[in-house]
Amino acid sequence: MAYDVTLITGDGTGPELAAAARKCVDATGVAINWDVQEAGIDVMARTGTPLPEACLASIRRTKCALKAPITTPVGTGFRSINVHLRQTFGLYACLRPCKHYKGVRTFFDSVKVDLVIVRENTESLYGGIEFEQGSEEAGELIDWINSHSKTGTVKSDRLDTGITMKVISIAASDRILRFAFEYARANRRKKVTAVHKANILKFSDGLFLARGKVIAAEYPDIEFEDRIVDNMCMQLVQKPELYDVLVLPNLYGDVLSDLAAGLVGGLGVAPGANIGPQGAVFEATHGSSPKYKGLDKVNPTALILSGMLMLEHLGETDAARRLERAVADVIAQGKDVTYDLKLSRDDPSAVGTRAMAEAICRKLNETEQK
Repeated sequence: MAYDVTLITGDGTGPELAAAARKCVDATGVAINWDVQEAGIDVMARTGTPLPEACLASIRRTKCALKAPITTPVGTGFRSINVHLRQTFGLYACLRPCKHYKGVRTFFDSVKVDLVIVRENTESLYGGIEFEQGSEEAGELIDWINSHSKTGTVKSDRLDTGITMKVISIAASDRILRFAFEYARANRRKKVTAVHKANILKFSDGLFLARGKVIAAEYPDIEFEDRIVDNMCMQLVQKPELYDVLVLPNLYGDVLSDLAAGLVGGLGVAPGANIGPQGAVFEATHGSSPKYKGLDKVNPTALILSGMLMLEHLGETDAARRLERAVADVIAQGKDVTYDLKLSRDDPSAVGTRAMAEAICRKLNETEQK
């Protein structure tokens, strides 16, 4: 069986990373019909938009995309291309595994860190409901809040206050909570931790926590607990081995996924997926690093592991596991790895993006022959 997949090559170092990830996914033997599409600042110069309709049409057709990093240009109408893709295709669940691989430098070498961040993608403070300081709308809203709120008022001047609204709904909370529990069950994970600030934000985070308790009752085989977000940050730094699947509203998921990536060596080894009923987009959690464009230098691990998540999503579980093992083996051996995976970043034996991908392909081939 061949799968149709959109490959978005991105900008900056994106095309190099896309080529590396494509090579490694193809090396698993899974048949992929790649529909290569451009997005980002490079294509904007030619088309006037960083996200051409041809790219969107491809994703609508394939319902599956592997996306290299993209720089979001200023002044084009897109606050974030990533956010626009999530909203356009209803990609409500952001999945970010954070797993330590032997050979990656980290302060937690002696601790097994294997976390999965499940982030709600569509609402909370990232819903885009904002009112600019000094605007008539902001002033009207402040007046309304001050005349109707029973819990607090806006005490600053109505002309010097900007407002961003936090929205938490039952529907979106239930959907992401069920996703977290279903993921835990499917991947033999034992515990789901809901992260919130319900002690202060009683009507938003309080609702998220209340729904967590309701949904947890549907999954008696999975342990459920909750943590206040600031305490969760401390817990992850002190004892990350105690945690398994974390499910969080949008902003907290964004922040804690970077924190968790730091536990396992940084964004260079942190893959990601955005999943919804209309399809899925798989991407590294790091940016496009334009200063390294064309230098064949950056670490391709995060996007290759995003390809691994894509294979899992397509049902090619065996291929996904083989690809992950090949990546882990190459990193553990420490020979054919990029400069950031060496003990010293000045190590002259460091290889480039392309060579590391080729080493992973060779490792996959060795596995096939055994």
